[in-house]
Amino acid sequence: MNQEAPLTDLLRRSQQGDVLATERLMPLVYTRLHSFAGAMMSHERSGHTLSPTALLHESYLRLFGADITWEGRTHFFRVAASMMRRVLVDHAKARGRNKRGGGAERISLDDPQQGIQVGDGGSGANILELDEALSLLARQDARKASIVELIYFGGLTYEEAAAALDISPATLHRELRLAKAWLRSALATEKQP
Repeated sequence: MNQEAPLTDLLRRSQQGDVLATERLMPLVYTRLHSFAGAMMSHERSGHTLSPTALLHESYLRLFGADITWEGRTHFFRVAASMMRRVLVDHAKARGRNKRGGGAERISLDDPQQGIQVGDGGSGANILELDEALSLLARQDARKASIVELIYFGGLTYEEAAAALDISPATLHRELRLAKAWLRSALATEKQP
């Protein structure tokens, strides 16, 4: 049996209220989700009030508190990446960061394999600016937005993201380059007076 089938079955059973399936599910996904959260948080400013474990737990609660029909393992991890992004954005908003930066962590689009990269404060975008630009991109091209989300927020490799979206790695690379160019343009336009 492939790796997808047991997880998909547990997701389906958990969604139907099977408590045992939910209990068996957590150990199967915890390590992977914790590594996603760790990759995201490792580049945050020192003293950040949200830890990787807290990010994971908040995301996990939201995942299983939502009414989602799980389509399988890849769908689960795509939604988890999106949920972690939402938790980070909600956390930034709750901390009262203003939209234009003012001390908020900076994010660079240069190295997706390292997750979200925080710059020195002088370049890049903060999480709120990136979220806004990514939401605009999603309205124009959902797949490109999903690619960015899976790689930057989900910590997936290029190959994993390509498999999750059922596209070739070459297509993923091409669309990621276009998405990054679009995001840089949108972020630069947003910063102009």
